[in-house]
Amino acid sequence: MNTFVQLLLTGLMVGGIYGLVAIGFVLIYKGTRIFNFAQGELLMLGAFFCWAMLVQAHMPLWASVLLTFAFAIAIGFAIERTALRPMLGQPILSVIMMTLALSVFLSGLVTLIWGGAWKVYPSLIPMGGINFMGFTLSQQHLFGFVIALLTFAAFTLFFRRSRYGLAMRATAEDQQVARSSGVRVTLVFGLIWAIATLVSAVGGILLGTINGVNFTLGQIGLKAIPAALIGGLESIGGAIVGGLIIGVLESLAAGYIDPLVGGGVREIFPYVVLVIALLFRPYGIFGLKRIERV
Repeated sequence: MNTFVQLLLTGLMVGGIYGLVAIGFVLIYKGTRIFNFAQGELLMLGAFFCWAMLVQAHMPLWASVLLTFAFAIAIGFAIERTALRPMLGQPILSVIMMTLALSVFLSGLVTLIWGGAWKVYPSLIPMGGINFMGFTLSQQHLFGFVIALLTFAAFTLFFRRSRYGLAMRATAEDQQVARSSGVRVTLVFGLIWAIATLVSAVGGILLGTINGVNFTLGQIGLKAIPAALIGGLESIGGAIVGGLIIGVLESLAAGYIDPLVGGGVREIFPYVVLVIALLFRPYGIFGLKRIERV
């Protein structure tokens, strides 16, 4: 029982970061009806950029993080303006191929600039564990979980209270109605991509601090895909719930199944769970079931 609770707590903390990254998928799909396959590479780019500011440019932590956030926002606006906006009105398959091409381009760009060697963040968070009701919690995982929850709370307030947040929600519901109400839909699209890239950068910094940084970080970021789909592609809260589910199941698989088969199950288990979930609830736990009548 103690082992189960330990794995459960570890999975919840890691799942919070997965849920944070999954918010990026949900934002872009909810606002633009585009599934962004480059989200993992945006996460990797943010992690590498922050590492470069800390280690190569020798900047303090606060300046490195702020510069990474500004860089992520600029990249998000640039991607939407140069790569996605010209695709408006094109077949959905063409848009999907554009995001796949963007994924390959960003992966190659990061490898070209920083190489394929493993990078290690400075000791931003103590490596030890803390005792919680008799269980040991990693300080790095706990810090990442808290930051993920705070980021989620901040974005929730932004979407519900701010002018631009309301404009994004209106655009997600109906672009034509939003445009007729005076909302600049093209600006909202750019803002959506900027926020999704910013969220990925936050997740990249957290995962980079825990696991280190190299080109495989983009693949770790793609574990947010099952989280987004299981939670529901139109629900930001569902992204967090989906992330927690994936984190817990991944941790349990690592603790109970990997020792029996020699390892490897942890990496594929989220996608196995995704396939099963889609068979029974293809629109996700909190997704909208749309019915079209012709």
